Amino acid sequence: QVKLLESGGGLVQAGGSLRLSCAASGVDFSINAMGWLRQAADEKHELVATIERDGATKYGDSVKGRFTISRDNAKNTVYLQMNSLNPEDTALYYCYAKIITGEIREYWGQGTQVTVSS
Repeated sequence: QVKLLESGGGLVQAGGSLRLSCAASGVDFSINAMGWLRQAADEKHELVATIERDGATKYGDSVKGRFTISRDNAKNTVYLQMNSLNPEDTALYYCYAKIITGEIREYWGQGTQVTVSS
């Protein structure tokens, strides 16, 4: 059974940086896409960034130029480097992984809280 474990969240001052990590275990096939979504209080889920197995990336408009997503396929791990954080980035950040083998399977982590103080 595939499980995702996030780490790296915490409290940081505005203008600071954090690096999130998400490691997948129990993977039986190659992971196609990995990424991050976030949900602030009383808000909908928002795409943060995704990365395909070949390294192609996509970012949400609000984080472009500040956040960088990367992955280590050998370790089934995805990273999110977050720079120039502001209070609007405060949210619960979820990692996800998508495996396509004739069917599409998606897996989610429990989330890691990021809080940015002004």
